[in-house]
Amino acid sequence: MAAIFFFFFFLLPLSATTIAVTEVKSSANPFTEKAALIRYWNRKVSNNLPHPSFIVSKLTPLSAVDASIFSTIAAVDPSNLSTHLVSFCASAALLCSSDLTPSLSTHPADSGFTKYENRNFANYGNEAAGGLSSFKNYSDGLNVPFDTFRRYGRNSAGHDDSFSFYSPDGNVVTANFTSYGTITAGGIDNFTSYDHSSNVPDLGFTNYAAEGNGRAAGFSRYSGDANSGGQSFSGYGKIGNGVITAFASYSNNSNVIGSRFANYGEDGNVNNDTFASYGDNGNVPENSFRSYGSGTNSGTDKFTSYRDQSNVGDDSFASYEKGGNDATAEFNKYGKSFNQGSDVFNGYGQGSGNDHINFKSYFGDNTTFKAYAKTGIDFKSYHNSSSSPISTSAVMRPGMNRWVEPGKFFRESSLKKGTVMPMPDIRDRMPPRSFLPRSIAGKIPFSAADVIRIFKIPLGTAMANAVYSTVGDCERWPSRGESKRCTASAEDMIDFAVSVLGSDVAVKSTKNTEGSNENILIGEVKGLNGGKVTSSVSCHQSLFPYLVYYCHSVPLVRVYEAEIMAVDSKKKINQGIAICHIDTSDWSPKHGAFVALGPGPGKIEVCHWIFEGDMTWTIADRL
Repeated sequence: MAAIFFFFFFLLPLSATTIAVTEVKSSANPFTEKAALIRYWNRKVSNNLPHPSFIVSKLTPLSAVDASIFSTIAAVDPSNLSTHLVSFCASAALLCSSDLTPSLSTHPADSGFTKYENRNFANYGNEAAGGLSSFKNYSDGLNVPFDTFRRYGRNSAGHDDSFSFYSPDGNVVTANFTSYGTITAGGIDNFTSYDHSSNVPDLGFTNYAAEGNGRAAGFSRYSGDANSGGQSFSGYGKIGNGVITAFASYSNNSNVIGSRFANYGEDGNVNNDTFASYGDNGNVPENSFRSYGSGTNSGTDKFTSYRDQSNVGDDSFASYEKGGNDATAEFNKYGKSFNQGSDVFNGYGQGSGNDHINFKSYFGDNTTFKAYAKTGIDFKSYHNSSSSPISTSAVMRPGMNRWVEPGKFFRESSLKKGTVMPMPDIRDRMPPRSFLPRSIAGKIPFSAADVIRIFKIPLGTAMANAVYSTVGDCERWPSRGESKRCTASAEDMIDFAVSVLGSDVAVKSTKNTEGSNENILIGEVKGLNGGKVTSSVSCHQSLFPYLVYYCHSVPLVRVYEAEIMAVDSKKKINQGIAICHIDTSDWSPKHGAFVALGPGPGKIEVCHWIFEGDMTWTIADRL
């Protein structure tokens, strides 16, 4: 299962109007659900090994009394938990959505907002004349933000607007910006960053700088470095007159993102539009760009880079400079990907009159380039499978492309004392949540529709999409030779590990995150089970209101404990757990491990570290 990132935590406050919940003062209290789980663990596992803190810390904080109350409520009807959701989420340490409260506040013109969050902002800076409006931070670093911003800077004249950051560094982000700088004259717009470095975004931006006159608009960064999710941008600089627009970066360095961009510079007059990069360095992007510069009169359009150095995915570019008149258009580079996916480019310069169109380079296998004008266009190069210098069988080495992180995959030979190697970012970026006790989790139907209803998750939000994705992953059939189970309680996880490996088991994870994103020195290395091929049960977090782990049996592996040392000081900074998959014959040829290491499925073993937050169960080691 792909890792999903980001680490901010949101707990709903207790309400005086909800049922009373006792406070947990000590994990040593024998009348807590955590203590009960430890007793269950001791009964199921036949050894007396210590219980690691990385899993004990995830056990429910509920007291026995509170667990009994919520279990009774769920037994009558799980939907009744919704009535007590505030106290349930707070006392059980769950991940629950906030309510989006409409903002009824009024703000003076040119307010210099420094921080604003989790609100429905209806209007700001409309019909302004002269001056500067500054909005520095909107929903910065929140967990499960749910934001809407309807209108910003409409009908202004000679007014400058600055929006520094909108919803950066969030986790499970749902954000929508309806209108920014519509029907403006003169002045400068500057939107620095929209939802940068977020995890599981679900974003919408309807219109930016539409119907502007003599306006300079700059959008620096939209949703770069994001993980999973989807986003859309409906209109940028439509019906402008003498407008200068620049879009520096859209969805670059993102992982498994679905992006839609509907209109850029449509029906403009004497505009100067530039789009620097779209979807570069992406992993399995699903991009759709429907219209660029259609119906323009005079002016200049320039698209520098589209999907450069991305890995597979499906892309569609429907129309570029359609129906223009006396315009100058330039597309510098399209689809120069590392691993080609499926590209469709339909319509380049169709219906244009007296245009000067220059397409420098178009790359790709499995592509279609339909309906492009045969006159008025200077087409420098078209690279197909026979002419492209990029080969889909090429071997990418760490550092060549961002999506294959250096050190994410490595060979077993690297696990030797004295080896210097890069370590990926192994930090747990999931939002903190706790397990529910089985007495409650077992009464909540494991269905996306039921979970969304019980936890009052708004449909169409990023969190709702994550719930559907988790349930879908859990319901898929296992791979050949794999046993799998999604465990919604710690009891379920223990039972599954024991059923696969027997009762003499231990659970392990890398001790801390030291060494992440750095070169490390390997110290002493110990192979568990004497370094012999064995089986393990690996468990990976899924995104859900409470902790759900995707656990699967992993046959034919070797598991290692390795000292991780600082390269310069030679001091020990971490104790890593690495798992080496000996049989990779059923893996996809496009798996990142083979892109990073070569040569392909079944031909090499592949090793990786156990990341923080994840764990592997093994037969207890007696050496």
